[in-house]
Amino acid sequence: MQLAETIDLLNELASPQYLAGMERFGIDNSKALGVRLPDIRKLAKLIKKDHDLAAGLWASNMHEARLLATMIADPAQVTPQQMDSWVHDLTSWDICDQACGNLFDKTPYVLEKALEYSASEKEFVKRAGFTLMAEYAVHHKKAADDVFLRLLPIIEREAWDDRNFVKKAVNWALRQIGKRNTLLKQAAIQTAERILAQDTKAARWIAKDALRELHGR
Repeated sequence: MQLAETIDLLNELASPQYLAGMERFGIDNSKALGVRLPDIRKLAKLIKKDHDLAAGLWASNMHEARLLATMIADPAQVTPQQMDSWVHDLTSWDICDQACGNLFDKTPYVLEKALEYSASEKEFVKRAGFTLMAEYAVHHKKAADDVFLRLLPIIEREAWDDRNFVKKAVNWALRQIGKRNTLLKQAAIQTAERILAQDTKAARWIAKDALRELHGR
């Protein structure tokens, strides 16, 4: 499928009502058409993998085109340089999460980049770091516990950050690691308790929310 044809299909799927409602979810709709995510996923299944088309869609800077790009790009062709380029382009939490969960999580660089991005000063780059941790915990069922035990100190280190999209991703990573098994649950609870003791607004929210889920209440 050609780039122009794909953009035309996205335009046909656009809903003015959905576009107007995107802001309620904290999504900047200034470069959006208003296409619902399930409709974008259906289009991605029709197109299948097309890495060159994904690159063109991403370069268009259209919100839905970038969401679609994360679904049709080929993880086997993703380079660390492409990951860096796309992550530093991020201005929206939903594109961040889709890029991490649909694409970057399936590359060999996921853990390396999670650590790198987690130390960034840029809000959505940093969110990407912790989103990658969360997605890795969910999708990589056979990963060793040691992998996640090494991530917990990073989560603890960055729990001070009170930017909304960062603290939510830090919390998400902590909860997903804790839900893997009994050993990691206990380690995550201990991490959350140390985060709580940091006694900042962000740390208290991250820790209390995680402890509520990990203790099952």
